[in-house]
Amino acid sequence: MSQVSPDAIERLLSRRGYRLTAPRRNLLEVMASLGDHFSADAVVGAAPEVGRATVFRTLRLLQDLGVVCQVVLDDGTLAYRLAPEEHHHHALCVECGSVEDFSSPALESVLREVEEATGFSVEAHRLELYGRCAACRAASN
Repeated sequence: MSQVSPDAIERLLSRRGYRLTAPRRNLLEVMASLGDHFSADAVVGAAPEVGRATVFRTLRLLQDLGVVCQVVLDDGTLAYRLAPEEHHHHALCVECGSVEDFSSPALESVLREVEEATGFSVEAHRLELYGRCAACRAASN
């Protein structure tokens, strides 16, 4: 599952009627450079010329558009990452901190079953799995 590129985000913003301002472009480049997951404070620190409020508004906008996702790390802190273009969940390594995206038709089926059984319309959900990645497990053997 590949992350959405800054260029693809630019096209999406344009299609949805949002202007790609210089600060937004700067923030997209910063987010792409920060790697697998980053905090809002890391974005603020890496883009000192962009105001803190603009960083948080842009993160919220990108979350609403589905191109940035929020991840709850093992210690409870929030991180962000550029999201794959398709719906996904997260598997987080408690040892090295890596985050793997995954999707599961079986999980989506369970959500439909919950909706049918409860009459509840699920509009959003988040699933994070915590464990050890293959590399950390191999290193400990």
